[in-house]
Order: sequence, then structure tokens, then C-alpha cells
Amino acid sequence: MWEIIRLNRRRSALLIGILGSVLVLLGGAIGYYLFPAEPASGIFYGCIIALGVWIFLLLTSMTSGEQILLATAGARQISKQDAPQLYNVVEEMKIASGLPVVPKVYIINSHVPNAFAVGLKPERAAVAVTSGLLSKLNRDELQGVIAHEIGHIANRDTLFMTMAGVTMGAVVILADLFLRGLWFSGGGNRRRSSKGGGQIEMIIFVLTILLAILAPLLSQLLYLATSRKREYLADASAAQFTRYPEGLASALEKISDNQEKNFSKSRTLAPMFIVNPMASWEGTSGLFSTHPPTAERVRILRGMTQGSSLQKYEQAYRSIVKEGLMAPATLKMAKEQGVRKADEKSKESHDPQKNLRQVKDLLHKVDGYGLITCGCGVKLKIPPKFKYSNVRCPKCNRMHDVSVALLAATMAAELAQNKNT
Repeated sequence: MWEIIRLNRRRSALLIGILGSVLVLLGGAIGYYLFPAEPASGIFYGCIIALGVWIFLLLTSMTSGEQILLATAGARQISKQDAPQLYNVVEEMKIASGLPVVPKVYIINSHVPNAFAVGLKPERAAVAVTSGLLSKLNRDELQGVIAHEIGHIANRDTLFMTMAGVTMGAVVILADLFLRGLWFSGGGNRRRSSKGGGQIEMIIFVLTILLAILAPLLSQLLYLATSRKREYLADASAAQFTRYPEGLASALEKISDNQEKNFSKSRTLAPMFIVNPMASWEGTSGLFSTHPPTAERVRILRGMTQGSSLQKYEQAYRSIVKEGLMAPATLKMAKEQGVRKADEKSKESHDPQKNLRQVKDLLHKVDGYGLITCGCGVKLKIPPKFKYSNVRCPKCNRMHDVSVALLAATMAAELAQNKNT
């Protein structure tokens, strides 16, 4: 895996350098257009402004990028006491991957199954899953998804995705500001009138417009082309960590079949999910797809019949994609391992309706709801801003003191938050 990490770092540095060059080129072209009397100064100031925008966004991401992304997704941190099985799976995959610390765990209140990971470094990493993922997947499938996300963390993909996303965002912002300003200022009329409508100025004007339009597209293509390969590598890592490729394959099918159009409206966040929630609705494919086709990913995983190592994944990958994925040095270092058996007990005991009720209870607990268990067996969930001091059980009409339950819920939430921080 160290060879994959080193290779990822080199590729990331190269891609960030290319994206940064596109950003500076765009800034210089805009500066040249805006200051025709002093072209050298215009190019210089344009490049400085472009770099300033990039550095500002980069510093913001380096200091609080994870929290911004998690807040954008509506994710809330949970403790081991809140979701023991989920935490146990995360701990298992932490050990299998060799991460120095257990990633923080977050939950998103959505019935659409999906998951993503963030973290500029493993010590700051976090894994976020939706409530729909917890209710729809059995333990083997959940383990496959968590292993995939931890594979992104272990391979340092989350660092790349943050930095590349910021750089691409800076290109888009700069191009958008220029095109909008051009639109509201009436285009190049003022410039042409000051220069008599010279041909050179007109050519520069057209080239600047083309660059402002094509720069975001070029940046996106570079980002997406690399992102697809990283998804394959995360799948390979998941198969290696779990020694059960079928778990992730089955999970990918369930996740892909249950996506909805309005799950994620954030174009920055959508590519980070294990299955892009926007892809099937926007019809993106080929060069414009952030992820490989899910059916192809499933075929590769199910082609690993003789083992779960990186070498077996490479063989299955080559048989379907018809090209190589990993460097020879990486494959040489990979240890051969078999495929473990499915957890039949977990599969048989998997009850989506029961899991859904448990997840709802978890979400209520995270939201600070108080819980009162009546003597007749009914569970009463009290919202945190409940205005009455007593509540009556709808089944046996017994009265209960609300203040005690809400106080206990508040103390439990504060204790969990202190432990997490």
C-alpha cells in the first residue's frame, strides 16, 4: 500500500500543478484583457489575484475543510454507544488498513443509502454514512462500504480530493466572475471603442472568453479522469481489508438502485460519495463521469473468485477494462490471501424494518430527544423543546414527568460530544 500512497502523492502533486497552471493562465489572460494599456502589469496583477483566490480557499480547506464538507452534508457526529455495530466495523477496518487512529463517525439523516470520507490526514479523518445505508445493508455489505471509504483515507485520496476540489473551485469562481462582469458591462464594446476596434484587441478578447469558458471544463476533466481511477483503487483496498469482495459488490448494487434525484445538490460533495448521487439523473458518462460505471465495479469485484488481494483485483480489472491499474511494484509487494466466508448469521438476522427503527431512535438521540419507557412497554420520544411538564401514555393513560427524560437526554448528548471532541 505504501507504493500506492507514494504514487498517489506524485500524481496528486502533478495534477494540482496542472490545475494551478490553468488557474494562473486564466488570471493572466483576464488581467491582460482588463489592462490593455499596460499588458505586463495586467498579466502580473491577474496572476496575483488568481493565486490569492486559490490560497484563500486552500487555507480555508486546510483549517476547517472537513467540517465544512460534513456540515454541507448535514452530518452529525455519533459515539460508539450510539451505534455499536457501525463503530465496531470502523474499528475493524482501521486495524486492517493500518490507520494510526479510528476515524470519527458521522450520520446523515437520509433514507437514501450512501457514504463518503473526508480528512486532509488520517488523524483528522471522518466517515459519514446515511441512515438509509444503515437500515438497508447487512453487516458484510456495511463492512465493504466502510472499507472502501477507509481505503480512500489510507491511500490519501481525501487529501487530493480536497485540494483538487479547491483548485477547481478557484478556476470556476474566477471564470464565472469574469464572464458575469463581462455580461453586465456590455461585453467588449467599451474596449473596442477605446482602441478603434483593432483586430489584435478583438483576437485577445475572443481568446480570453474562450479560455474563461474552457478552463473550468479542462479542470473538471483532469479532476474527473483521476477520480475514477481512485475509485477502483478504493474498491481494491476494500476487497483486501475485508477479504470478502462480494460484500462491497452487493452494497454497490443496493446503493446504486436506491439513489434519488434530490439527495445531494452539492456538486462539490456529490463526487465524494461511494456512488455519485447525481450521475444517474444527469446522464453523465465517459469523460464527464466522476465514478466508473457501478456495473463494471461490481463485475470486477465478483471476478475475484480465487482471492481478495491487490493482485487478484488487478487480474479481474485487466480482464474487464483491458488495461493495467496498479504499478508492478505495488503488485509485487501485495500478499496473497483467500476469500473469507459470508457472515450467514448476520445475513439471516438482517431486518431492514428493525434496522430502520433503530436508526430512527439513533437520530432522535442525536437530536436530543428524551426517551420515556412506560410500564406498559410503549416508548415515548420527547422533543427537546417540548413545552409541557407531563405527558400521557397513549396506551395506558399513565402520566410521566417530562423534565427528567429531557435532562437525561441533554446530559447524555453533552457527554457524548465531550468524548468526541
